[in-house]
Amino acid sequence: MKRADNNHIYKKFRTTYETFVYECYTINKNEAEVVLNFQFNLSNLYYFNPEIRIPKKSFFVNDNMSDDLLNNIVFNIGMIELVSYWKTACPKKVIIKPFSLSKSQIDFWKKIYFNGLGEFFYLNSIEADINNFMEIEVDSDKKFTKVNINNSSSTIIPIGGGKDSIVTLELLRKFSENNLCLIMNPRGATVKTIETAGYSMNDVFEIHRKIDPLLLELNSQGFLNGHTPFSALLAFVTVLAALLTNRKHIALSNENSANESTVADTNINHQYSKSFEFENDFRNYVSENISESFNYFSFLRPLDEIQIAKLFSKFPKYHKVFRSCNAGSKTDVWCGNCPKCMFVYIILSPFLEKEKMIEIFGKNLLEDKNLTLYFDQLTGIEKVKPFECIGTVDEVNWSLNKIIEKQKDSELPYLLKHYVSNHNFQNIKLKFDENLINHFNSEHFLIPEFEAILTEKLHEDIIK
Repeated sequence: MKRADNNHIYKKFRTTYETFVYECYTINKNEAEVVLNFQFNLSNLYYFNPEIRIPKKSFFVNDNMSDDLLNNIVFNIGMIELVSYWKTACPKKVIIKPFSLSKSQIDFWKKIYFNGLGEFFYLNSIEADINNFMEIEVDSDKKFTKVNINNSSSTIIPIGGGKDSIVTLELLRKFSENNLCLIMNPRGATVKTIETAGYSMNDVFEIHRKIDPLLLELNSQGFLNGHTPFSALLAFVTVLAALLTNRKHIALSNENSANESTVADTNINHQYSKSFEFENDFRNYVSENISESFNYFSFLRPLDEIQIAKLFSKFPKYHKVFRSCNAGSKTDVWCGNCPKCMFVYIILSPFLEKEKMIEIFGKNLLEDKNLTLYFDQLTGIEKVKPFECIGTVDEVNWSLNKIIEKQKDSELPYLLKHYVSNHNFQNIKLKFDENLINHFNSEHFLIPEFEAILTEKLHEDIIK
């Protein structure tokens, strides 16, 4: 992705638009739904009102829950929602009006905003550091105290429509019959995934997030735009879902590979809000400031992408319905022309036959010369990885070497010829660990029951 020279615009906007204000939020509950509305303003010139609607279903608990806990969670959803609107002009001062924040909370938010916007700063060539990019000022004396509740040991599983959440969903069937799927802004692949799993939309916790149209209008006018930490927003919304349905566990599907930087030798990571660092910070923030009653964790954190790909290959009923392509998400297709499609094709190919891969993607992506740049970015020939949720350079090289081994004496497709002929090929072969497929990362927050499920499956289907 090409970088834009927007640092001068960043500096100009910070002078023109001096403040960003989190004015308030509202919670409206009726028999049909729960509606959250947030009000932000940019220097009293532009006013934003994003909205989240949650249809009520049979698994919702009664409304006589702690109002303090509900308000605390929703207030914090507003804290993460605001960054999507702040980034339009990046004012130095952010004013928080609804409730007070402690110094440790302010430090938490500045860290999320700065690291979660790392890609945004990089691609806009913005010169910023964590100490000067933002000042958070609190304009309220009202404080929350954390509230603990007696909730069930059931699990919420967010479904994104890709292979990772499918693996989590299938493996956790053994843990509880009361698992609850959660989908934000349902689309083709997410709906087909839960239907393939045997659920209906009546069984799913739905979240409908609506972006204020003014944000898109300002983007078209030349205001700053770029990636924001969506998974951090999802994290806070899942805690709300856990409260509304009286569940304790929230099982994400972020893997160990999400920890690798997108830009070599930097901390810039497209997947920052999927990283172990964020997971740890978020868990601490929730337990210290909201409630100790929720267990947010990534079930797949001990695994790498290649292990997840092998596990996914064992669930053929999902092969026609899963989608990870952002470019094709609106039409529910694999576009076949983006780095995400290229990555998924590579990572699955060691475990599925070529004919099956072509059936899924519509063509052999390894024969497509137009994907050479993305291919080189994925293999580490280029120093900057694609800004996508993808695995590590080592995993890509491990997979490509396994694909080459499978080819035996057959003629290699175009991109594999290109790969083998690259002058770094022999060095690349020496850099990755052949035993990567057997790796089990010890940095995770799985309780023993969940870890046992994962290790059993690992030894059953992966470690031979």
